[in-house]
Formats: sequence, C-alpha cells, structure tokens
Amino acid sequence: MDGPTDWMVFVGYLALVLVLGVWFARGQRTSDDYFVAGRRMNWFAVGVSLFATAFSSIAFVALPREAAYGDWHLLVTYLCIPLIITPVLWWLFVPIYRRLGLTSVYEYLAIRFCPAMRRLGTVLFAVYALGWMGTMVYATGLIIKAALGLDAAQFTWSLVGIGLFATLYTAVGGIRAVIWTDVLQAAVLGGGVVLVLLSAVGRVEGGWAAVFQMGLEHGKFRMFDMDPELTRRGTFWSACALGLFAYLPGYTTSQVTVQRYLCTPGVKEARRALVTNALVATVVAVLFFLAGSVLFAFYHQPGAGGFPSLEKKDQLMPYFVLAEMPYAGLSGLVLSGLFAAVMSTIDSGINSLTAVVAYDWLSGRRLRMAVNRLLTCAFGLCVIGAALVVPLLGEHVIDIIARVAGLSLGLLLGVYLMGMLVPRANSAGAWLGLGAGAGCLTWVWLATDVDAWWYGAFACLPVIAVGVPASYLARSPRPEQLAGLAWNPAREQVR
Repeated sequence: MDGPTDWMVFVGYLALVLVLGVWFARGQRTSDDYFVAGRRMNWFAVGVSLFATAFSSIAFVALPREAAYGDWHLLVTYLCIPLIITPVLWWLFVPIYRRLGLTSVYEYLAIRFCPAMRRLGTVLFAVYALGWMGTMVYATGLIIKAALGLDAAQFTWSLVGIGLFATLYTAVGGIRAVIWTDVLQAAVLGGGVVLVLLSAVGRVEGGWAAVFQMGLEHGKFRMFDMDPELTRRGTFWSACALGLFAYLPGYTTSQVTVQRYLCTPGVKEARRALVTNALVATVVAVLFFLAGSVLFAFYHQPGAGGFPSLEKKDQLMPYFVLAEMPYAGLSGLVLSGLFAAVMSTIDSGINSLTAVVAYDWLSGRRLRMAVNRLLTCAFGLCVIGAALVVPLLGEHVIDIIARVAGLSLGLLLGVYLMGMLVPRANSAGAWLGLGAGAGCLTWVWLATDVDAWWYGAFACLPVIAVGVPASYLARSPRPEQLAGLAWNPAREQVR
C-alpha cells in the first residue's frame, strides 16, 4: 500500500470495527448476554455471521488458488453445505440443541454420556479452535508480508498485531459484537471478490468467452474425478470426505457455530439462519472459484507468460490486485478484506473458547464480566502462539485445517451421531469408539500416504463402528439420558 487513500481505507475500517465492539458492549450484564446475546439475535445477522466465520481467510486466498492452479473439485465440499450439512442441522442437531437450552454444546455430552466426556469434548474443541485460528492468522500474515514487503521480524509482529486487535474488540463486545462485525466483514469480503472478478475479466482478451474456453481446454472446471484412490488430493470422493467429516462436524460439534444457533430466539429463527448461511456461502464460493479461473485465464492468455513467481500460491489473488489493479484505495480495501476474514475467525473462536471454559469448567453463570473478558484476552495470546506453530502441519491452508479438524471434530462427530441416532449408545461404548477412532487416525497419519482430506473419515467412522456394538456389552442408558437427547421425528416441533 503506497498511497494515502489506501491507508485511509484500511485504518478507517479498523476504527469502524473497534467502534462496533464498544457499541455492543452496552447493556451486557450477564454471561448469557456476553455469550449468547440474551438469545435475541436477528436470524439474518446470525446466518451471515455463520458464513463469515466458516469462510474466513480460506475463501479469500485458498479458493482462488485451488481454481487457478488446480480445478473446481473443492467446490464439491462447499456444495455439501446446502445439500447435506444444512438439512442435517435442520432436522437433527438444531432442534435437540434448542430444546435443551444449551449455552455450551458440550453440555450435551455430560447429559447423554457422562461429565468426563464433556471435559474431553472441550479439550478436543480447544485443539481444533486454536489450530483453526492459528492457521488463518498465519495465512493472512503471509499475504500481508508479500503485500507490504515485510522482513521476518516485521512478519512476526504483524501476526501479533492481528491477534491483539481482534482480541481487543472481542473482549469488549462479546458475541453481539462478533456477529455484527462478521456481517460487516462478510460485506467487505463479498464486495472485494466481485471487484476483483469484474476487473480481471476486463483484462482478459475475449472476456468471459475466453475464460471458459481456456478453462475447458485445461480441465479447470473438473469436479467429478471419480478415482477412489485415497492418496490422491482433489478428487470428487476426497472433496465429499472433506465436506462430510471436516465441514459437517465444524457446523454440528464446534462451539463456534453452535453458539450462533443458540443466539436466536427459537428453532424457526435458527433454521432461517441456516438457510441464509447456505445461500450466501454457495454464491460466494462460486464467485471465488470463478475469480480463480479468471486469474488463470489472465496469466495464460497470449503474451502473459504464465503465473508470477510467488513465495506461496495462496498469494495469487492479493498479488493480482496489488500488481494489476493500481486504483486508489483498492489495496486498502483488499487488506481490509483480509483483516476482515481473519478477524471473523479470531473473534468467533476466542469468544467460543471463553464460553466453553466459563460454562463447562467454571460454572459460567456466576462469573463476573471482567473474568469473561480476561479469559478472552488469554485465549487471544494462545492464538498468536498457535499461528507460529501451525505451518509445521502442512503446506496449504486447507490441508492444515483438514488435519486439525480430523483429529478433533471428526472424533466428536462420531460420538454425537451415536448419542443422537442410537438410543442404546452409552458412555462405555463412546469411550471405546473414541479410542478406536484416535488409533485409526494415528495410524493413517503416521504410517500411510492417505490424503489429509480423508482424515476426518478415518477418525469418525471407527468411533461409530466400534462404539455402537460395544455399547451392547454394557448397561443401557438411564431414561434421563435419553429424554429429549435423541432424534424423534414425531416430537420435533418448530418453536
């Protein structure tokens, strides 16, 4: 960013976010206000917030990268959101969560199985949340490093700065600030990709016709490579596995997303939020993949010379904006979009981690607001540390997330599905299933070349395959462990 207009746009955006955090701090007197907004949040805002949190920096950098350097197979994963994930949430998870009046999703594990299972659930979620947030901070820092020409020390301090700023306004404003700033961040994210898309198409000789012709010639729109080989990345089956065993547990067993369903007044509003998220996520995902295909066409049209030399392929779209779109204020808007993406991840994750500690470990309804905010600040520092460690887990952002989600949320999904769909399931079976899932995933990770997109499946499926039959070897659950805790279509009513 060289011009004063860029810096004005960038600084102005950060100031607006901070003002929102302070504004929404008003009137917060209880932990219920801080963590679930008194269960009075607008369903549309919640739906957009779900989108902003789930997409985050991945959308801004990884989706165009996948389309430009690879093909559209990853879009299959995102299509799982409207086609599979939303219906599962609609009919199974959301009605049960709302009927129980939870604040932490891991309260379910204590009621359905045992208190120790609840504690394990919070630990697995913490592993996922810190790895997920750290990955996003690291990815955004890499792009900012390239955009501003930072050296190694400046890069490290940029990670610290991103984490501290997001922690500040999250600590002040609570979940209400998180959701409304997510709405702002979603607008910046969506507006940014539309601007890039239209500008890039205008720079391709032949326009859209040339983009689609080149994409077809080079196989850039492939989505149905049906090769079942587990070691291959980016096939139809691996994309489905990523959607079902990394994204589905992210929407069903992660406090980050479930906390949003619980912010709405009832099941009807929560379902409207789900539909809003599904529609927005699908449209924006397609736009990002289109942007990647347009960038491929731009850099491979006659005389272009191919892709530029970059430190990381994830830097492609920001590089295009900075090098090929020298309009006043646009660089500032792009960096604002990056900050918007990563902050929507950090604010959501930190608030949810604080809710889990407050409710699952410290009986949160008796905590003072000052304690909630101190916990938020402590987790913010943990995220900064995680950002320095996660590069050891993989080269691409999506692969890192697949490993982290498979390790933690894949295991949790297996336990939740057992509890909700198998009345005979009990804590003994759940513990044995978790052991089988953890062992299977460890073997796959250390002893095979199975692609990371499959890790969640190798964690979740053994939990069910071992846990369900093992449950028949122990005592049946007590009646109070089943009432309202398992899916019963005849009882589900919209409230």
